[in-house]
Amino acid sequence: MFLGTHHPRLDEKGRLILPAKFRDELAGGVVITKGQERCLYVFPVAEFAAIAARLREQPMTHKAARAYSRVFFASAHDEVPDKQGRVMVPSHLREYAGLGRELAVIGASTHVEIWDRQAWESYLTDSEDDFASIEQGVLPV
Repeated sequence: MFLGTHHPRLDEKGRLILPAKFRDELAGGVVITKGQERCLYVFPVAEFAAIAARLREQPMTHKAARAYSRVFFASAHDEVPDKQGRVMVPSHLREYAGLGRELAVIGASTHVEIWDRQAWESYLTDSEDDFASIEQGVLPV
């Protein structure tokens, strides 16, 4: 399970050093793709494959599933972290997420999210009231 918030920097070549806490689970390979709210999702290969299998179960006639799958898979980039735990974040994904040098890399249970640090801080500020009021329907009783 991925937990916590980390603040690495993107280097001049567009590489990110994965937080040490996440490296073992991601060492076998990652898939980086567009996430929601203009962040990037980073999945271990096995988790990405499980999501892909669930999406394949949707009928081709399901318009929302087709639309989501197109963006999710077309923007996906896979690679294996190097010995220093670095991964390349392709330019099209950096542009989508508006990534500068300062990042917020957060654990989100089954995956990791990459945010521009300012965007993450704004998201937290903007969503604090919603978070405080959401309980029913999200957490099982």
